[in-house]
Amino acid sequence: MMKVLVVEDDQSISELIRMNLEMAGYEVGQAYDGKAALDFLDREVFNIVILDVMLPGMSGFDILQELKNRGLPVIFLTARDQMSDKVRALNLGADDYMVKPFEAVELIARMTAVLRRYRSHSSIVIRDLEICLEERVVRKKGEEVYLTHKEFELLALFIQNQSIALSREQILEHVWGYDYMGETRTVDMHVQRLRSKLGLQDAIVTVYKTGYRFDIPNQKLTTK
Repeated sequence: MMKVLVVEDDQSISELIRMNLEMAGYEVGQAYDGKAALDFLDREVFNIVILDVMLPGMSGFDILQELKNRGLPVIFLTARDQMSDKVRALNLGADDYMVKPFEAVELIARMTAVLRRYRSHSSIVIRDLEICLEERVVRKKGEEVYLTHKEFELLALFIQNQSIALSREQILEHVWGYDYMGETRTVDMHVQRLRSKLGLQDAIVTVYKTGYRFDIPNQKLTTK
């Protein structure tokens, strides 16, 4: 599921965006100021950011500067309709610029277009690994690594939930499905294979009596 971070200080507008995006099948995080947005992005992996310009503490332009090296697509959604603001946002690297009031169907259509462009060429880089989620390809030092369907689904789940402890039951539900009747031991077996194939022994951390957490010491996930 695609994850969207909505950075909007007006809580009623933020809730309206959240409800519409969730109905369209997106998972949504909400931040009401710049610091909270950057904290969110340090903890979790998102696919796209919807960003207001006028925010407490940091402007949307300031936040966009911070996001430049993260490879995240950004759509501005703001009441500021001056052409100079739009030009500034696009020059700073924004992918689109929408002016309030807005139609939710248009926002979703623009998000879909931006995400389609990013998926066509973006990949996630972890140490010597390059992971293309859309093409379902993993390369280690430039050489493709074969992963089974479940191994890739497990890797994608970890990437999308970086630094979050996932129970074996949660992993089974997301990767094997709610109707899976097997034992949680199958999760352990797939984790061991992932660690071995990709050299991620220290990154897929065992959480005692719970499950696993995906953490890359001293590195944030980047895209290219």
